[in-house]
Amino acid sequence: MAKKTTSLAGLGGLVYSTDAGRHCPDCGQPVGACSCNQARIPEGDGIARVRRESKGRGGKTVTTISGVPLAEAELKELASALKRRCGTGGALKEGVIEIQGDHVQLLLDELARRGFKAKKSGG
Repeated sequence: MAKKTTSLAGLGGLVYSTDAGRHCPDCGQPVGACSCNQARIPEGDGIARVRRESKGRGGKTVTTISGVPLAEAELKELASALKRRCGTGGALKEGVIEIQGDHVQLLLDELARRGFKAKKSGG
C-alpha cells in the first residue's frame, strides 16, 4: 500500500497518514509505539465487568470485559490468555476485551482466579 501523508506547511506535525494507523494524541507516535501510554492504567472503580452482547454484531454473540485495571501491554496479554482459555477468537478494542461466544461464567471464574474483582453486568 502506498504511503499517504498530508501536512500543512508552517504548522508542523503530522496531520494525516495511512502508514501507521492510529496515533497517540499526547506524543503523536503510532499507538503501538507510544511511550507515554504504556504505563497508563485506565481510570475506574477497579471492577472488571463481564457482559454478553449481540446487538450490532449481525446476531453473533460476544462476551465483553471492560474496566480491567491494567495498562495496555498487560491488557493485551490478559486478552490473549482469556481467548486461549475459552478456545476461541476475540479482540482488544479501546480497552475492552471481546471474546467470541457466550463465556460469561467461565470468564468470571477465570478473572477471579487471577485475582481481579469481576462481576456480571447487564445484558
